[in-house]
Amino acid sequence: MNNLTPNDLYTLEAYARERVAFRARVLAHKASRKVHLGAHVTLVFEDRLTIQYQIQEMLRVERIFEAAGIAEELEAYNPLIPDGRNLKATMLIEYPDPDERARKLVELHGIERRASLRVGDDASVIAIADEDLERSTATKTSAVHFLRFELNAAQIAAWRAGARITLALEHPAYAAQIVLDAPTREALAHDFD
Repeated sequence: MNNLTPNDLYTLEAYARERVAFRARVLAHKASRKVHLGAHVTLVFEDRLTIQYQIQEMLRVERIFEAAGIAEELEAYNPLIPDGRNLKATMLIEYPDPDERARKLVELHGIERRASLRVGDDASVIAIADEDLERSTATKTSAVHFLRFELNAAQIAAWRAGARITLALEHPAYAAQIVLDAPTREALAHDFD
C-alpha cells in the first residue's frame, strides 16, 4: 500500500465540507474490518482509508494546517498502513466501567503479545505489538495497542484461495478465538494488494 502524502489529504476547509459523507464512507468500510475477540477486545484492521480518516480527524481537532504539522501526523500514522505483506490492527480493550477497566488492565498485562492469526492449518503468526512506543507499564497494559501480523507468501496465497482464517487471544486472564467470516476475510485480503 502507498503511504499517504499531503496531496491525499483534505484541507481543513474542504474536510469541514466533506466530513459527514467521508465519515459515513469510512464507518461503512470499517464494518467488515472490525473483529470482536470475546466480549471485551476488538481488533480494527487499518488500511489507507482508515488511516486517512484518523489523520483528517487529528488535523481537524488540533487545527493543524501548516506543512510541518501535517508532515508530523503523516509520519506518525503512515506506519499503520499495511504494506502488502502484513495486516495492521488497532486493538481496543473495552470495559465501560472505569473501575472494572482499571482492574482488568492490571489482570490483562501482556495481552497485546498474545494475539495470533492462523491461515488454514499453518503455524500461528504472533502479533508484533506497539512498534512505535511501549504502551504498557511494568504492572498494567494499555486499553489501546497497535498490532502487526506479518505473513509469508504461502500464507497470503492460501488466504486468497479461501483458507480458514482464525484470530485468537491466549492470555491466562482472557482467551477468545474466532474464525473470520467471508466478508471480513475478503476485505482484509485487499491489504495484500
